[in-house]
Amino acid sequence: MNNVVLIGNLCRDGEVRYSIGENATAIYRNSIAVQRKFKDKSTGNYESDFIGIEAFGKTAEFLDKYFPKGSKVAVTGEIRTGSYVNKDGQKVYTTDVLVNNAEFCTKRDENSVPQVQAQPQTPEFMAISSDIEEDLPFK
Repeated sequence: MNNVVLIGNLCRDGEVRYSIGENATAIYRNSIAVQRKFKDKSTGNYESDFIGIEAFGKTAEFLDKYFPKGSKVAVTGEIRTGSYVNKDGQKVYTTDVLVNNAEFCTKRDENSVPQVQAQPQTPEFMAISSDIEEDLPFK
């Protein structure tokens, strides 16, 4: 079974591109900084691993829209390995997480939510227009 759960902070604003063709699909790329469990003995600080993530379709659009740089996010997905030949002719191996699901790990900042003044509203069952009485089968 290939299943990964990561909780960390996004390292930058995500990069979204769309595939070419009739059914263009969003492709999202970023990296997530995941803090290690133990502190480094020499510095007393926690170290982090920086893990590449990719998402497609609606998940890609969701990540791009709601998760800016620094956002704490929980992702689940699968490890994908690959390789390519760089411009110097050397083979480079890659390991990324293909994200299937992403969730918020922090509450929305109350200051970032626009404040809307509540307007008194007539209850729906009382909001009957006067011209409807003509169509009623009874009076």
